[in-house]
Amino acid sequence: MKFELPNFSNILIGKSLKTEELKSEKFNVLWGLPIMSSDAISSVAYAGEEILLILIPVMGIMSYRYMLYASLCIVFLLFMLTFSYRQTIDAYPGGGGSYIVAKDNLGTTAGLVAGASLTIDYILTVAVSASAGTAAITSAVPHLLEHKVGITLLLILVLVIGNLKGIRESSKVFGIPTYLFIISILFMIIWGIIRVHFLGYIPKLAYKIPKVSGSITLFLFLRAFAAGCTALTGIEAVSNGVPNFKEPSQKHAKIVLTLLSFIVLLMFGGISYLATIYHAVPNSEVTVVAQISGQIFNGNIIFYLIQIATAIILIMAGNTSFAGLPLLLAIMAKDGYAPRQFTKRGKRLGYSNGIITLGILSSMLVVIFKGDTHYLLALYAVGVFISFTLSQWGMFRRWTKSKKQGWRHKAFINGLGAVLTFTTTIIIGITRFKHGAWVVFICIPLIVYVMGKIKIHYSEVAKQLKLSAEDLQMPKEINFKRQKRYVIVPIDTLNKSFLKALNYARTISDNIIIFHVSVDNEATEKLLKKWHEYDVDIPIVVKKSPYRNIVGPLVKFIESEEYAAGSKDTVTVVLPQFVVTKWWGNILHNQTAVFIKTMLLRRRNIAIITIPYIIDED
Repeated sequence: MKFELPNFSNILIGKSLKTEELKSEKFNVLWGLPIMSSDAISSVAYAGEEILLILIPVMGIMSYRYMLYASLCIVFLLFMLTFSYRQTIDAYPGGGGSYIVAKDNLGTTAGLVAGASLTIDYILTVAVSASAGTAAITSAVPHLLEHKVGITLLLILVLVIGNLKGIRESSKVFGIPTYLFIISILFMIIWGIIRVHFLGYIPKLAYKIPKVSGSITLFLFLRAFAAGCTALTGIEAVSNGVPNFKEPSQKHAKIVLTLLSFIVLLMFGGISYLATIYHAVPNSEVTVVAQISGQIFNGNIIFYLIQIATAIILIMAGNTSFAGLPLLLAIMAKDGYAPRQFTKRGKRLGYSNGIITLGILSSMLVVIFKGDTHYLLALYAVGVFISFTLSQWGMFRRWTKSKKQGWRHKAFINGLGAVLTFTTTIIIGITRFKHGAWVVFICIPLIVYVMGKIKIHYSEVAKQLKLSAEDLQMPKEINFKRQKRYVIVPIDTLNKSFLKALNYARTISDNIIIFHVSVDNEATEKLLKKWHEYDVDIPIVVKKSPYRNIVGPLVKFIESEEYAAGSKDTVTVVLPQFVVTKWWGNILHNQTAVFIKTMLLRRRNIAIITIPYIIDED
């Protein structure tokens, strides 16, 4: 009996899924709500604390009154964004959110700025949520405080593995804790209000409130408002990820967005109100939510359950990024502004490269900022409000240009949203600039520049690979020698690189088969249409690969009776491969030829010839 070692990747993330199973890997409302909105829902755990951090040192006991005023302003902005993004979902069911809206209505540069802003926001979301989750854990178990960076990195690793399992699996794993957090916080709010107003409980100060050292000013209030706007991060994620929902995707996305806003209203408003009556004082060791729940439940088991639920939801908040950023990168990659690897789906049909990249970048931020939530939050919200503004302004331009039925009220909603979010962006930028927001204003232009260079690279490659009528006539004029040899030339796209490999194959054999592995029906149809248009006198064999495996179908075809070559015959596989002159260019291409070559070298009856096609870049 042959003993085989278990496949580690299958144990870790599960067996490969067929491409046809993609339809089942979608969210319904029940599971879409916790996954796509976990960022916004979790933000209520620390948004109120950020407001108090600004007000308490100056206003003392008076901070709690102005905290409520700031919270009301944030709630108003929340509902404006909700109405605005419902219109975005109707207009752009393909997802992409701010990037697509800005690119279509304001131009490519605006779209890239929105895409860069969202990318920064998504990466920060994972770093902040994992760090905040660690803070909740260390609030309950202070002895773990010295290990907070290691704990945070471990939490991010769990998120990465969970999302590599695929949409359906991750929704079940991460959805239940989100509902647990919602229920536990709502219970805390209700019971906390009942204890004070109906049972006569008088809250006791856990920490000393600083004395009043100043009066409220417009700038101080705006700083507090800007700090609390972290409660609105994640609102755009639903419109960004519409394709992740089951059909009718737009309807399901709009329901989730509405439910999300209502839940954030109840929870953010409730926690803010509890903070005012229980007089929670922010500090680096115990969170505001922990102080409130500690007084309400006297440190009993419910207190620890709330801390556990809070820690889990803060970790789960990163799931919004893992659902949104890989899809955004895939859309930008299809447009040529991000490496093409981001368009490839992994074995569980998720955009694995995007998931892994997000995990690595967010982990780097955690290490750089030592897992401190307050340092990370200084960078937070700037990028997301830039994308909010571009999205709202783009939708306003869309309605005023098209002037379709009902355009006036739609334009009013998006126009007002654009004014409010732009004003908030300015406030956040000014109040947080010296605290770290300046980093974001440097990173966004840098990312946009890199995206532009990537686009130029891909455009130059496509230009040099494009076939002309003269290129296709050349092979017919050459007198190729007839030889009794079997040759296969794999093809992905009909271009100059492939044609060079085909020309070489003709010199060594006339027993040539062009072999294509279909992992995308639309791309295959385009290839076959072009193939028949050019009337190449060589048969093309197309084999579907439901698991997106390129090498397997090729080897299986060679060994099958369908292929004329015998088991003892040598088959030459001629691989087209284009080579870029700049080292960084290789990062932007899938290097499929290298991968196929590496795998086929293990087969004794297969000879491999690589035909390079050099791309000259200025």
